[in-house]
Amino acid sequence: MTCNHCASDLLKDFTAELAIHFPGLQGLDKPIVWVFPKVQVCFGCGVAQFVVPEAELEVLRNPETPSQWGRSAAV
Repeated sequence: MTCNHCASDLLKDFTAELAIHFPGLQGLDKPIVWVFPKVQVCFGCGVAQFVVPEAELEVLRNPETPSQWGRSAAV
């Protein structure tokens, strides 16, 4: 497998904890969305890639719906 950005084959997978915040002052009233993805890091150029799971992706799509926040987000 090669990096989509620089075509290097110097890739390694890691586990991660990410807190995704909505931008600006308006984001303070929106949930923090926690994801725990596998992250692939390119040692050639530093690009990191991960996939946001569907449940957390839905919170990012619709941050105004508290019922969607579930286990992945906190206020």
